[in-house]
Amino acid sequence: MTLQKKATVVSSLTAIVLIIIKLTIGIISGSVAVLASAIDSVLDLIVSAFNYFAINTSEQPADEDFNYGRGKIEALAAVIEGTVITMSGIFIFYEAVKKAYHKEIVTNLDSSIIVMIVSLVLTFALVAFLNYVAKKTNNMVIKADALHYKTDLYSNGAILISLAIIYFTDFYLIDSIMGVVISLYIIYSAYGILKEGILILLDKALDEKTVERIINIIKSEKKIQGYHFLKTRNSANTNFVDVHLVFDGNISLLQAHYAGDRVEDAIKEINSKNKWVINVHLDPYDDSKING
Repeated sequence: MTLQKKATVVSSLTAIVLIIIKLTIGIISGSVAVLASAIDSVLDLIVSAFNYFAINTSEQPADEDFNYGRGKIEALAAVIEGTVITMSGIFIFYEAVKKAYHKEIVTNLDSSIIVMIVSLVLTFALVAFLNYVAKKTNNMVIKADALHYKTDLYSNGAILISLAIIYFTDFYLIDSIMGVVISLYIIYSAYGILKEGILILLDKALDEKTVERIINIIKSEKKIQGYHFLKTRNSANTNFVDVHLVFDGNISLLQAHYAGDRVEDAIKEINSKNKWVINVHLDPYDDSKING
């Protein structure tokens, strides 16, 4: 089992534990913040299970049906996860406002506080692990999962603070206020996940710095007189580059091929963690105006 798959399994198991303890205490205490956190953990479990499927599918090699592999399913998973996070934020907002309107109070504060402390510790450990896996694998699904649980970490901390305030001051409205704040933060955090996933599905070019480095590599090869039709995109942990390189018409095909290989090797060194699929077209003259 790959490291990223293990990460989704750990996320799922953690979510199951959190669901059990949060849901039990949330129902007993009547805290909308704790119940909202429990619902969020249910969504976490669903998302983590889907992430395992997405990673397992994306790791399958290219075949006759999917010539470039199935890497984009990771971006699709990120979009779905972002949508789920947004929906949970909207639901939490609704529940918080409804509780404030009906002036409901929170009971069993001691148990609720203990549950949120346990939840905070477990979530912190999970976020640290997911961040480690994300940095090591550069996997988009794990990055999204880490960000998702990071929002949980902040929301759990906020809930704990609200419960402490109620415990010491009997200011029950803080539970709804904190629920609204948490919901808005969750919706805001989902935007970044949705944006990145959608841009990858739309074949957005690699970041400007990477493209600039690719151009500099091409320009540094003395035998290359120019270039055109440079296109880049990303899918999962694979970067795709297409470019036409212009050579002197009298250069041998072998020399032009060697120059193209040097360019490809240098581009791959930009990010050795990612896979690269580079398609270099060798032109004996600049045909960009003709074919452009």
